[in-house]
Amino acid sequence: MMIIMRTSATKAEVEHVIARVKSFELDAHLSDGAERTVIGVVGDGRPVDKNLFIRLPGVDNILPISKPYKLASREFYPQDSLVPIGDHLVGNGSRIIIGGPCAVESREQLLESAKAVKDAGAHALRGGAFKPRTSPYSFQGLGEEGLKLLAEARELTGLPIVTEIISPELVPLVAEYADVLQIGARNMQNYSLLKAAGLSKRTVLLKRGMSATINDFLMAAEYILSKGNQNVILCERGIRTFETATRNTTDINAIPVLKLLTHLPIMLDPSHSTGDWRLVSALARSGIAAGADGLVIEVHPDPANALSDGAQSLKPKRFAELVNQANAIADVLKAANISSTPVQ
Repeated sequence: MMIIMRTSATKAEVEHVIARVKSFELDAHLSDGAERTVIGVVGDGRPVDKNLFIRLPGVDNILPISKPYKLASREFYPQDSLVPIGDHLVGNGSRIIIGGPCAVESREQLLESAKAVKDAGAHALRGGAFKPRTSPYSFQGLGEEGLKLLAEARELTGLPIVTEIISPELVPLVAEYADVLQIGARNMQNYSLLKAAGLSKRTVLLKRGMSATINDFLMAAEYILSKGNQNVILCERGIRTFETATRNTTDINAIPVLKLLTHLPIMLDPSHSTGDWRLVSALARSGIAAGADGLVIEVHPDPANALSDGAQSLKPKRFAELVNQANAIADVLKAANISSTPVQ
């Protein structure tokens, strides 16, 4: 449920309500809005009597939250959340573009990719140091050496770093190097990993599982939010259907649907959605038009010899063209005063 404080409520009154909530072994999540403060009360599923709180000083009203994902719901936080990636904010109406190779393969490959991403006008560099692969014989990443190379690339270009975490015990190590922790599709329901990412306080880029419903996706985000980490970005990356013409089926519907249901920003990964570099730009353009807050694009200087996902990676020239196209579409939407959030 949501405890809505009066506009005149003092800091002491808010703290008293939070203490009262915690005294019943419930979690209190504070949301300071432009007009008033809301305290989200989350427990273990037990019914909570609103009469325990309604008469406390400073309390204006108490409302139930109907969605199972309490903290991710627009019912709890109606405004769009602004989530940092370095000095940039995702969700403020701009379109943030993340580019880079699927995996960090070598210093030369990464620095060449980083320069191309920077020169194209993108905002952050992605690259996997630890890679969860379907086959145990596939390239698994360079590990900590890959993280060091990513840190060097950030130092040289100024681009914040996005890299994947694949197990809870690796979170502290990766968080030392990365600006954004990515949780991949295979780990979307790895609940121990979600909790560890929540405790890290780093921005988390959460990718949708290939067989996950929208509800599953938001419940996964709820795990991170419930640990006190409000900096979560959702990423649609295609789902598994009966269609075999592409690697996955891009769920463009998910972008406006998520905009209705949650305050969290949503990005699109058209590289994994299609698995084919020839289709990436078209899907990226449609994602921006549908209201995505940004894109995650795989970029490689030599895709034919990439150790991971070369078939879906753009060469630097095509990536630069895509960045220009995405910016042009975003400018048109802005000029037409078209909001990325559907009418409620």
